[in-house]
Amino acid sequence: AVLSLAAKRRSTGSTDMNATSSRSHSVFSLELLATSPGGQAVRGRLHLCDLAGSERLDRSNATGVAASETKSINKSLSSLADVFTAIGQRASFVPFRNSKLTYLLQPALSGSGKMCMFVNVSPTEASVQETLCSLRFATKVNKCELGKAMRTVETTASCKTGGATKRGHDAGC
Repeated sequence: AVLSLAAKRRSTGSTDMNATSSRSHSVFSLELLATSPGGQAVRGRLHLCDLAGSERLDRSNATGVAASETKSINKSLSSLADVFTAIGQRASFVPFRNSKLTYLLQPALSGSGKMCMFVNVSPTEASVQETLCSLRFATKVNKCELGKAMRTVETTASCKTGGATKRGHDAGC
């Protein structure tokens, strides 16, 4: 029901490149908390992201609001690419705050999570440049190592009070 509601609210529009072009990214986040009778809790988060595809303004012929949306989508995708580049180069600074998308995904991309990415490309010859761009992006992402996924074990009391976990991390309950 939640995903159906989100799909209804998702912004789409028509451009010369795509009759039902996504005009926004869609992020569904699910947080799970499992507790044991012994008082330990394991917390996990799952983010499902459907990213709007990049578009070239000269091909989409988007104008007005659609052109503004295209620029915004391309900027956030570029920011995401910058984050993956920094992670792949093990840079001391990763620009997570350059977009709402990267800021939202920061905990998942900061070394204690796992990621799986699917890239959709167009089979048309006219879209070869966008396809190559998408494949370059996927190659950049594929070169990144986020680190070993870690399990966050908390005490039930720390979840109720917002205190520290046994590992010394903020429980964030």
